[in-house]
Amino acid sequence: MTIHIPFDNSYATLPPRFYTRQVAQPVTQPRLIAFNQALADELGIRADDPAELAAVFGGNAVPDGALPLAQVYAGHQFGGFSPQLGDGRALLLGEVLDTSGKRRDIQLKGSGQTPYSRMGDGRAWLGPVLREYLLSEAMHALHVPTTRALAAVLTGETVYREAPLPGAVLARVAASHIRVGTFQYFAARRDIDAVQALYEYTRARHFPQADSPAALLEAVIAAQAKLVAKWLSVGFIHGVMNTDNTTLSGETIDYGPAAYLDTYHPMTVYSSIDAHGRYAYDHQAHVIVWNMAQLATTLVPLMPDTDAAIAQFTEAVHAMPALIEAERLAAFRRKLGLGTEQAEDEALIADLLALMQAGQADFTNTFRALSHGNARDQFTDRAAYDAWHQRWQDRLTAEEGADARMLAANPAYIPRNHRVEEMIKAAVAGDMAPFERLMQVLSDPFTEQPGAEDLTRPPLTHEVVAQTFCGT
Repeated sequence: MTIHIPFDNSYATLPPRFYTRQVAQPVTQPRLIAFNQALADELGIRADDPAELAAVFGGNAVPDGALPLAQVYAGHQFGGFSPQLGDGRALLLGEVLDTSGKRRDIQLKGSGQTPYSRMGDGRAWLGPVLREYLLSEAMHALHVPTTRALAAVLTGETVYREAPLPGAVLARVAASHIRVGTFQYFAARRDIDAVQALYEYTRARHFPQADSPAALLEAVIAAQAKLVAKWLSVGFIHGVMNTDNTTLSGETIDYGPAAYLDTYHPMTVYSSIDAHGRYAYDHQAHVIVWNMAQLATTLVPLMPDTDAAIAQFTEAVHAMPALIEAERLAAFRRKLGLGTEQAEDEALIADLLALMQAGQADFTNTFRALSHGNARDQFTDRAAYDAWHQRWQDRLTAEEGADARMLAANPAYIPRNHRVEEMIKAAVAGDMAPFERLMQVLSDPFTEQPGAEDLTRPPLTHEVVAQTFCGT
């Protein structure tokens, strides 16, 4: 085997109850359909044979140095606690130290059943694989912390969901796959030694400055506050903000029913499994606080004084909404070209969003049009917009560099839901051109690109995507 992946595995040194070691289930006819060469270069991966890449990232070959394992974790799913979840269709192939010295996981998704599959088939189909590949790389280009996509492999096998579908495997790269649910798994079993070991491992890997569980909690809270504010600033809706989908590293993970706002409404929900709007666009800032409370609960037993710990952790969690709001206001100030803070800014932002909601304005196009000074056509109540616009212009007199600031904060392109669905349908039919085009345009979302004007268009009535779905 000529492929070289510089593995340096550490999670496998944790006690065996943290995972199950196993190899992927082989597939019939692996074929590489996407490979992220730039990311591979960052990871120090050397390979030039597509067939060999397909064999490794499809699960048919174990490269030298890999230690494949399925991680175990628990999690609150839509508020209900599941005491055992885990990698039911994924394997951690191993870890590498990238060219900057940062430790990163390489994981296969869709690699077959594990002991945590809960009667699932352990496989993935092409649609969710390409969705996650596209959305995660788009998020990276939008400067939002996220897992990355390294490779996508067709398996040559059929996966059965509502219909027979082509199977696929995604190779995903993450700062780690440690989740709030990982801590919950051991805390629920009162396995304090394991919680302590996980705390020490997480601290060493992600937050070496955190010299106590309290400091770790505060560091994770700060990372999550920044992450969710960035989501809101680009109109992103995760769709399944369960605690098992909340990483300690502060990266976006799992793009099952994820989607982006078209017309702005704070209660927008796309996920087909979010029947009550728990993870609606505007609820995400509240849910992440709840998720951090669950993490705090797991860390209490590591503290010497339980009562004092509860009081300290409660204060930290209760302070989080203000952190998120500060990050959100900073992000939206940048979207309006504001580099300084004034008391009137909060109302200026809120009033703009209210106008957008009332007029069903497109979220991305409105802010991009503001960057170019031609947003009036985005609004149905032009008089109300004119009044707001004058307030904004008066505020901008105190600013310098507003135009450049706005163009750097307001993308021209996002992975619009209807375009993603079109891409998936084409790929299932054997046409990868729409995927490749979207990947190219979304790799530079802040620059207008000739010939890509159609990718800025909101969906027509018959193109609207009302629901998005998990791949399982």
